[in-house]
Amino acid sequence: MDLPQFELGFPGPLRDQLVSAVLSGAKTATTGLLTEYERDDEPLPSAGQRSVVPDSAGRPVAVIEVTGVRVVRLAEADRAHAQDEGEGHTTVAAWRAAHEAFWHGPDVRTALGDPEFTVDDDTLVVLERFRIVERLESRRASAQER
Repeated sequence: MDLPQFELGFPGPLRDQLVSAVLSGAKTATTGLLTEYERDDEPLPSAGQRSVVPDSAGRPVAVIEVTGVRVVRLAEADRAHAQDEGEGHTTVAAWRAAHEAFWHGPDVRTALGDPEFTVDDDTLVVLERFRIVERLESRRASAQER
């Protein structure tokens, strides 16, 4: 499959949780840092773009399609987006606290090459919405049964 990867978090328990939420249909949105796109000289996702979601072992489990993208100040992220991330956050404050803990963690700071990286109300974030167009784990299971 010749599609870009849509990696959620870093491999391990967090990615497993996020991928599970995508596969269950609970997660239909995600948030990225605009600075990551700029650093990698990568274009922002756009509606209609398809990607493969890998699990922690790198196995493709689903194909998703972007349905919408907005770039906003972190302070402008709303409750609907927080809930659509499917991580169980019922308030923007809880959603933001969890994201700040991730973004201020060693993995993100290492990936950005900035051990002091922090976000604030004015940090630009990419709010992305998506839908599953194909589940790949069932295809893999069918092939194994043959």
